[in-house]
Order: sequence, then C-alpha cells, then structure tokens
Amino acid sequence: MPVPVRRLTLDQARRIALAAQGFAEPRPSGTVDRRHGRRLFDRVGVVQIDSVNVLCRTQELVLFARLGDHRRDLIPSMTEAGDVFEYWAHEASHVPVALHPFLRWRMDDAAEGQGMWGQVAKIRNDDPGLVARVLDRVREGACTIGMIEEGVHGQRLRRSGGMWGWNTTKVAAEYLFWSGQITARRGPNFERLYDLPERALAPEVLALPTPPPAEAKKKLLMVGARSHGVGAASDLVDYFRLNG
Repeated sequence: MPVPVRRLTLDQARRIALAAQGFAEPRPSGTVDRRHGRRLFDRVGVVQIDSVNVLCRTQELVLFARLGDHRRDLIPSMTEAGDVFEYWAHEASHVPVALHPFLRWRMDDAAEGQGMWGQVAKIRNDDPGLVARVLDRVREGACTIGMIEEGVHGQRLRRSGGMWGWNTTKVAAEYLFWSGQITARRGPNFERLYDLPERALAPEVLALPTPPPAEAKKKLLMVGARSHGVGAASDLVDYFRLNG
C-alpha cells in the first residue's frame, strides 16, 4: 500500500524547523552554565566552528541565539570538562562526546587516506616519517602547531599565502586529527591545541563500543533528522556530511 503523504505549508515547515533547533523554548532566566550547554548540544547535535569574528565567533552566536547572555568561555569550559569534543562532523565542529563512537568510522576511513582533502590524504604516504614525528611531539604534551614545528624542525615554519596556507607539518597534524589519533581544543587565540584522545577525553567515552559503520551512519542520520525537524533527504544526510 502507498505510504500516505502529509503536506506542510511553508509556515508549518518553518515552525517545525525552528522548534527542532530550540527556538520554541524560552531562554534560561538564571545563570547559564554547562547544564544548559549540554541540553543545547543534545538538541542540535553539532555546532560548526568558524573563524569569522566580526561580532564574535559564529559558534558563540549559536549559543547566544538560544541561551541568551552567557559566559564567553562556555564552549571552552565544556570542552575542558569533557562535555564536547572537536572533530570534522559537518565542517570543523563541536560535538557532544556521546557521538564520538558514531564518528569513528570516519576516523578509520581517514587513517586509510579516505574521505579527506587531497593534501591531507596524501601526507600519509608522501611523508610517513613526518607524521610519526608530529605524533611523537603531541605525545610529549598538548601543543599548538607552532610548538610542534619547533619540536620537529627546531623552528617555526613559514606558511604559504591564503587562509588555508598549510605547510606539510600542519597537514600532518591535520591528518592525525582527522584520523582520530590526536584531538584538539581551541586556545585563547582560536588556535588548535593538539593532544592525545586519552588525555583529552574521558576513559568512559573512549571505552564506548564502536558500532558498525552502517549503524553509526544511521544514528547520525537520525540525529540530523531530529535536529532539522523537516528537510529534504539531502539536507538530513548533509547534517553530518554523510554524502561525502
């Protein structure tokens, strides 16, 4: 039998989408803390990170629109406390740690050189020695890319022009980050501070079982559908870049 189709007006679809993103609830009346942040992340599933800061960082605007006035260090404090972690979920994103097991298939693909930007995928085979040295430097302690360069090369290296002007050391660090061998949080100047997952994430998070890729993708698709509220299939799939 054919499945009945329910048609929505544009106004209904708009209201469903806004409610799914948390705009139908009143902002907290008291002090906003990590509890409110966790509820927000549970609802939206992913908050994209952006370096644009004409007013403030884009990810802060996401929180302000739903929570109102809050401490500017709410996301950093949640990261430090192990509530969220950074990974390539949509783009570079803050993600609740409960979703870590469901993104491990992407880390495994990246470890094999799949699903990444070309230059990042190539470094695995082009310069495995550099990748190993960068990982060794991160094992010594959390570090920025400048600290990694000083540890690996004895000096900071020049970047090529443009926003994505990465040298090979930065590319190696990003390969390790994408493949889950290292993780990162943001420093005071928005720079990535790379660290080992076992130091940055709670043991109970890392101990969670890794589901099969198909099950993990289904879970992420369901989170995307819930957080969208309404949308085309391509929209729901793109929430966690499952079409890549």
